[in-house]
Amino acid sequence: MSNQELWKIALGEIELSISKANFITWFKNTNIVSKKGKKVTIGVPNGFTKEWLENKYNKIILKALRNTDNSVKEVVYTIGGSKNQNQKETKRKNKKNNIDIKEQLDFQECQVDKKTNLNPKYNFESFIVASFNELAHAASQSVIKDLGKTYNPLFVYGGVGIGKTHLIQAIGNSVLMKKANTSYISSEKFTADLMTAISEGSVERFKNNYRKYDVLIIDDIQFLSGKEKTQEIFFHIFNTLYENNKQIILSSDRPPKAIPTLEERLRSRFEGGMIADIGQPDYETRLVILKRKAESLNIELSDEIFSYIASNIQKNIRELEGALNRVIAFIRLNNSIPTKKELVKILKTIISNPSKRTNYKKIIKTVADFYDIDTNELTNKGRRKEIVKPRQIIMYLMREELKSSYPFIGNKVGGRDHTTAMYACEKIEKEIDNDNNLEQELNLIRERIYNTNI
Repeated sequence: MSNQELWKIALGEIELSISKANFITWFKNTNIVSKKGKKVTIGVPNGFTKEWLENKYNKIILKALRNTDNSVKEVVYTIGGSKNQNQKETKRKNKKNNIDIKEQLDFQECQVDKKTNLNPKYNFESFIVASFNELAHAASQSVIKDLGKTYNPLFVYGGVGIGKTHLIQAIGNSVLMKKANTSYISSEKFTADLMTAISEGSVERFKNNYRKYDVLIIDDIQFLSGKEKTQEIFFHIFNTLYENNKQIILSSDRPPKAIPTLEERLRSRFEGGMIADIGQPDYETRLVILKRKAESLNIELSDEIFSYIASNIQKNIRELEGALNRVIAFIRLNNSIPTKKELVKILKTIISNPSKRTNYKKIIKTVADFYDIDTNELTNKGRRKEIVKPRQIIMYLMREELKSSYPFIGNKVGGRDHTTAMYACEKIEKEIDNDNNLEQELNLIRERIYNTNI
């Protein structure tokens, strides 16, 4: 397997673990420079990306590489890197096997417009509309027809990998045809650029740069949580754009009221426009997504393969596409269609029994992260109002997802009596019937439990 092939498969794995926006921001223009023994050297475009990958994504990168090549034990990063060496290696490999991997599995996520940061791949023609996303799609069409007036801001939220980035970038690509000055950026990149501006004393220039846009699209806005300076700067940019009827489009993994440590003035503005959620695709929609993706890659697969993937991956469109890419990579590298046994083996790291993928520690950590609370606070004897509900949710999820006994739950959540655990579970169960927001929060937490690595 060439370095390029190894990196393509690893990127497909990495994409499943992080948001699409962050994936595009931090993995664009990266490549494997060399693989010597157990060490892989990855070339990156600049020092900032190098530092970010080393500090934040190194474990994910190493795991993705090891899932494809278990001989890899270490990953290092270098600025630049010898792309020519990889290109020569790829050409030699393709010529020998008469296979053009790039055409078959072109990693389109990295093909973005340098001026707008938009990926032309994300358009409404390739966006599949069904009951789970029709409200968000309809709102997007209204925004395009009347920029800055009908729904401003447009706030789209939903779980990981269900098409938020595709939808908001499709809006961006559509309004570009109207010659609207448009920019798409992830909130993490926004924050990183702001920190650079602060260090260089150019904050006013930073703000003026964003005030010039007709359409500003920010992905994963929930990551502004807890960043007071970033929230303050964004508040002023938001106000200027809004007062001048400029369109603001935001995405998040949760509704505004569920974003912890978000300033009330920002929460109020987010809720002042249109809030549209994207749910989870049903089986028929998942099949359509898979078949259309395969068709776009000129790949013919049996209904059995499509059905196996659609039946076992139920909540995440990104995982659907990742699973399909793995199957296609197997076909191209082995020149054969996988058998049922081979298919199960290919997808075993993506498809697994949820009960085997989680435990009480992961539930506690996920709930703590979701509500931005220290895990120790949730498991000690304290009864602060802010931690009572998250603690009850932990008990409820341990009961529902792990089928744990009430004494076990009480013991793991601060050494409480089993009657306390029983009361908490019954209380959350009753509240779900009367509170749609709580049910949505629980679904988002479940997605994090099963779709992230902790």
